[in-house]
Amino acid sequence: MRQIMKFLRPYYRRMTVGLAIKILATIVELLIPWALSVMIDTVIPRNNVRDIILWGLVMILFAVMAMAGNVTANRMAGLVARNTTERIRLQLYSKISFLSSEQQEAFTLPSLISRATSDTYNVHQFLGMMQRLGVRQPIMLIGGLSVTLTMDPVLSLIMIGMLPFMVLFVYLFSSRGIPLYGRVQEALDRFIRLVREDTAGIRVIKALSKTETERKKFSAVNEEVVQKEWKAGMVMGAMHPIVGFILNLGMAFVIYAGAVRVNAGIAKPGVIIAFMSYVTIILNSILFMSRIFVQYSKASASARRITEVLNQPEDLLIMQKPVRTDFDNLRGTPGSEDVWRSWKEHGEIPHIVFDQVSFHYEDGEDSLTDISFALKHGQTLGVIGATGSGKSTIINLLMRYYDPQKGAVFIDGRDIRSYEGKDLKTMFGVAFQNDVIFHDTIRENIRFGRNLSDEELMKAVKAAQAEDFVRERGLDFMLAIRGMNLSGGQKQRLLIARALAGSPRILVLDDSSSALDYATDARLRQAIHEGYSGVTTVIVAQRISSIMQADRILVLEDGRVIGDGTHDELMENCEVYREISHTQMGVSQG
Repeated sequence: MRQIMKFLRPYYRRMTVGLAIKILATIVELLIPWALSVMIDTVIPRNNVRDIILWGLVMILFAVMAMAGNVTANRMAGLVARNTTERIRLQLYSKISFLSSEQQEAFTLPSLISRATSDTYNVHQFLGMMQRLGVRQPIMLIGGLSVTLTMDPVLSLIMIGMLPFMVLFVYLFSSRGIPLYGRVQEALDRFIRLVREDTAGIRVIKALSKTETERKKFSAVNEEVVQKEWKAGMVMGAMHPIVGFILNLGMAFVIYAGAVRVNAGIAKPGVIIAFMSYVTIILNSILFMSRIFVQYSKASASARRITEVLNQPEDLLIMQKPVRTDFDNLRGTPGSEDVWRSWKEHGEIPHIVFDQVSFHYEDGEDSLTDISFALKHGQTLGVIGATGSGKSTIINLLMRYYDPQKGAVFIDGRDIRSYEGKDLKTMFGVAFQNDVIFHDTIRENIRFGRNLSDEELMKAVKAAQAEDFVRERGLDFMLAIRGMNLSGGQKQRLLIARALAGSPRILVLDDSSSALDYATDARLRQAIHEGYSGVTTVIVAQRISSIMQADRILVLEDGRVIGDGTHDELMENCEVYREISHTQMGVSQG
């Protein structure tokens, strides 16, 4: 929680002014019962109407001052809580945006969503309550006890004797509540994940008649959340009644002792009436303070989850000194002879180089083993292989979503680990198979926050073979969430247009034409070849027709290269490639 409190620093001045107003308003409010006792015991017995009216006006003035002060202070507290939470959310969102893929997978996407929403809400509630009640209630408690001590020390000692028991119970319940609320947030992570998955896959669920199955899964996860909230609520909910019981018990003793003292002539009736008002103030103060501890339990658990993300170390560090390769090892890499020769003879630095790259995910199983290849500027690389062969991992390493455990990746002769993240990512135009369509216009989905003219957008749209439906609907046509009002082929063409629109130096198409028919796919490849001839292209595909014109094709199997060359070369020397070609296109293996 200490780290979260640092976000309050820019608002210390406003918070100090608000707290000062709150303190003054609380002190004035504490004077009202005292003024009442003076009226009853001193002013009224004198039968002076003028004095009675005067003291009545004083009490009204105190009430108005207290009300105005509390309203002003509460509004300032609300502004501080709002602005502080906004800063927390912005920094948390920024941190989430720059987490590596490995870190995002460790947290899980639903958990990150929960931390950015419900956890920041819990912190917001506590920050507001802390300023409104965290100052007011201790002053009311201490001030009430101080005034009562001056009015009747004996009765005050009865109330003071109850305080250690109340403090003990508040501590015991709060110490148990914090971990319980942490488990509630973890259960909410699982709840959000299921809701997110079911919402995204609602069509599949309905198509396979699995609505009832998913309803049972939802019921189980929902029940888990309810049970954990119930347990946390039962523990923290018991605190209020127990503290209230102790206070009421103390009040009963006070009333009895007060009656005895009035009958004995030791105390005055006005003092007892005022004393009971202060007892009520003290009672409410302690009850409100117990509410603060309940909210603190929630906020503390949420703050811990937020700081876990904020304190994540940067694991994709930038090399301070750019590392370059001598490219001599390319000479022995199949298919890279012309690249090596261009470099030696003409000084032409290869655009993309994978130098003996090996990589495995957290499960420890190798995804890529000893991958080496090189591409000149403007060349096209096709990557094909069975599911799980490591095709998409090559793209993940090229764009530095992960770093390889062995070897290195170079762009323009420079290790990509030496590029700033923004400089590296702006080189790429990327279209993934299941990329995101946002609930926005066609124009903004293609432009994607870049300063691009409509002419540039339409050039990309035309090359992506999306001109027909884009012109029909218009660039201002509003798309549904995830592009639900587009067909699969239309979505993929729109995503390819987005990738082309920024005139990238490197174009990455990760199985992004799988929903296109063969004729449209062929026109797409031809348009990219003609309109973006200087762009180095990496195409991951399941269909040979999508990559057969590539300058170089890699055939992957279990993370290893089992075929490397052009289409004609692979048809001659790669049995797996020939089998795929025969299956897809009816080409004879003979």
